[in-house]
Amino acid sequence: MKAFIEDKEFGKVYVELRRGMTSVRFGYRPDGNLIIRAPRHYTEADLKQVIDRNRERFRGLKRPDVPDLHIGQVIECYRCRAVIEATEPRPGYVSTRWEDNLLHVKVHESADLKDARIVEFVSNMISRSMEYMAVKVLLPFVREVADRLHLNPAGFEIGRGMRKLGHCTTKQVIQLSRNLMFMPEELIRYVICHELAHLTHMNHSPEFHALCNQYCNGQEKALEQQLRQFRWPIMR
Repeated sequence: MKAFIEDKEFGKVYVELRRGMTSVRFGYRPDGNLIIRAPRHYTEADLKQVIDRNRERFRGLKRPDVPDLHIGQVIECYRCRAVIEATEPRPGYVSTRWEDNLLHVKVHESADLKDARIVEFVSNMISRSMEYMAVKVLLPFVREVADRLHLNPAGFEIGRGMRKLGHCTTKQVIQLSRNLMFMPEELIRYVICHELAHLTHMNHSPEFHALCNQYCNGQEKALEQQLRQFRWPIMR
C-alpha cells in the first residue's frame, strides 16, 4: 500500500500501519500534512472511510507550531541552558554535549533551520539530552515539594512525554516528563502539585481540583491557563 493517500480536501494524508495497534490515531506531521496511524490489517479502503468519518475532527486539529531555531540561540531551561552552535563535520550531523549546566547543541552550518523536519530532529535531540539534567534537578525538586506538603509517594521517575507532562501511577509513583525542563519553575511546580493531588484523588473530580488548588496556594486555574498558553522553545 502507498505511504500516503491523496485526499481532495487534505491533500497527502500519510499512513503508518503498526503491529499491535488496536485503534486509529491521527494528527499533523511537522511538515503540515495529516498522518494516520492504524492497525496493520487496515486497507486503503478502510483508511479512506476513516478520513470521511473524521473530516470535522481533522479540520479542528491544531497544526504543530514550528519554533524559530537559529545558530547562536540560547534556550533558557530550568536551572540550565542550551545553546545552538554551528559545526562542520558532515551534513545531517547533530550532536549534544553537557558542560556543567550548559548543553552545547552542535548543528551542521548548512542545516536549514526553517525546515520543519530539521527543526523536529534538532528538537528531539535537545529533548533527549534534557533527561540527564532532569534527573539531577527535577527529582530533587519534586521531593522537596512533596516533603513540604507532607506527602510520601512510593517513588519518583523521569519520563519522556511531550504531551503528557506528568503522571501518578496506580502504585503512587510520580512520573515527570524530562520536557518540563523547558518550563519556568512555577509551571513545573503546578504540574507536580497536580500529580501529587492524584495521590488522594485518582480522578479530576471537584474534590481533586479543590485539593490541587490548595497545594497551589489558590492559583490552580491561573496556572492551568498559563500552562495552556505556554510557548514551547522546541517542537512538540
